[in-house]
Amino acid sequence: MPDLLELDHLSLAYDTPKGLRPVVQDLTLGLPAGHIGCLLGESGCGKTTVLRAIAGFEPVRAGRILLDGTVISSPTEQVAPEKRRVGMMFQDYALFPHLSVAENVAFGLRRLERTERTRRVEEMLTLVGLAHAANSYPHEISGGQQQRVALARALAPSPDLLLLDEPFSNLDVDTRERLAFEVREILKTTGHTAILVTHNQAEAFAIADRIGVMASGRIAQWDTPYNLHHHPADDFVRDFIRRETLAEQREQVFARGR
Repeated sequence: MPDLLELDHLSLAYDTPKGLRPVVQDLTLGLPAGHIGCLLGESGCGKTTVLRAIAGFEPVRAGRILLDGTVISSPTEQVAPEKRRVGMMFQDYALFPHLSVAENVAFGLRRLERTERTRRVEEMLTLVGLAHAANSYPHEISGGQQQRVALARALAPSPDLLLLDEPFSNLDVDTRERLAFEVREILKTTGHTAILVTHNQAEAFAIADRIGVMASGRIAQWDTPYNLHHHPADDFVRDFIRRETLAEQREQVFARGR
């Protein structure tokens, strides 16, 4: 299966008063169409910067980003974010509080005729199980439901690629993992290709077909969840997976007494 998303020896850096500060160095990966990828790592490892570069919000210092075989970012070429057919789902949901659930989902469909827009909104809300909440406002529904509204809004324009930036971080432990499974099922139903960034291993393993364990701006291993667990590429990956698993178990234990 051909890769829809390709990161080819990608390097990213921030401008500082002391010059460029490298954030991502020589990162290469491929994500086939219809697959869900995940960049997993601790804060500061560069994963969100990669997502922003794919969206077109960060310049590429070296290497290339390709979507469906077309270069969308390189040091000499930069396709505008709005022309990339890339959708984005944020950790804070970014819903408009003064708009209803249906109006939030319809926000990115203003170019469609009213009848087609209404049909698409109904289709998306049915897909995420919120058809009954179409006329509700964001403050009237739960955090998990708000996140599903955000997903429906991101999917409504049918983007080629969906980017998810720590989408479950504002939710409690149980809701977070359950929603990760739900989002995976929805994306598999629609056939969308998506890439997620998270620091939470349980989310990554619940949702992704391929996971890239990141450290200091590099990918230590880009592989299936099974291979990360059973065939880690090196000591860092093995220790990272083990440490994160223990941390997740501790968090669940501490939550029992609340």
